[in-house]
Amino acid sequence: MTSVPRIQNPLTENNLVDWGEVPTMIDGKSLTSGKLIHKGPEGQSECGIWVCTPGTWACHVTRDEFCHFLAGRATYEHETGEIIEIRPGTAAFFPENWKGTCTVHETVRKVYMIR
Repeated sequence: MTSVPRIQNPLTENNLVDWGEVPTMIDGKSLTSGKLIHKGPEGQSECGIWVCTPGTWACHVTRDEFCHFLAGRATYEHETGEIIEIRPGTAAFFPENWKGTCTVHETVRKVYMIR
């Protein structure tokens, strides 16, 4: 029998690992933490919880990513000028090679799947 990786309540999960400062900061000092639920062979896919504190940084999505934001508030701005407002309950798909900036206004928490 195979166990299914899971987190019962990702909104209140507090057993998170420090993942450090966002390396592409423009303004502020966004710190990240999270918890992996699953990482596929050779890192081909992963899913988990991601938490990030306020700040602004350059964002380049290197693989398709689906996100469901559970808490906080942020603005993603694509290099074309398209604005994506994030608040609790927002679900978004960022395709591979999406580029722009992210501004976290209030600490965000999301569950994500990268492929």
